[in-house]
Amino acid sequence: MRGRLIGRRGAMAGGLGLLAVRPAAAALPVPPQCALAFRLVRLGSVIGEHHLSFSLDGDETTVSIAVDAQVSLFGIPLVRYRHRAVERWKGGRLAGLSAETTKNGEKEWAKAGRDDGALIVEGSQTARYVAPGGAIGTSYWNQRMLEGPMISLEDGVLLRPKVALHRDETIRLASGAPLIADHYALSGAFAVDVWYDTSRTWAGLAFSVADGSTVHYERL
Repeated sequence: MRGRLIGRRGAMAGGLGLLAVRPAAAALPVPPQCALAFRLVRLGSVIGEHHLSFSLDGDETTVSIAVDAQVSLFGIPLVRYRHRAVERWKGGRLAGLSAETTKNGEKEWAKAGRDDGALIVEGSQTARYVAPGGAIGTSYWNQRMLEGPMISLEDGVLLRPKVALHRDETIRLASGAPLIADHYALSGAFAVDVWYDTSRTWAGLAFSVADGSTVHYERL
């Protein structure tokens, strides 16, 4: 956003969940291997990776997110992007989050926590506020995010994009294998396309960048 090559609000980040886990954890779309990973592809070249890991402890779920990307020209780095975030869930509800993002040396941040049940959010581009009920971060692994509103994990801003659904599209995994997934096109507050497979697992992402090219997420 704001004219940078890499980085959209929330373009950072499901599944049926583990059948053997406790009910509260199973209510969240935690992938069976407790991990998700994507490679980021621009103009046919891999420019980075996006990893999510899930830790389950009783009715608590912790999601750790790491994104690293770099665009170079003739071996010279032009754009560097680094994002780290942690979400804490309790009883199927977002209990708190913290995130830091660095784009070409410029740092942004977001954090949130519960106070008497209310989710209090702060960020580098917003004053402290009470998030509306149901608001969660733009980490993408939880399809419930699309019900909105959304908390930007880059800078804490509350986002209310429009969402259009296109069912049963075929996308490709990093292996080249085809995958049937539902396509959600977000517009307005920010523009991004996100896909979820039939098990509600996050399957893909795409967004345009400042030079008009598109970054595609391919699930590993």
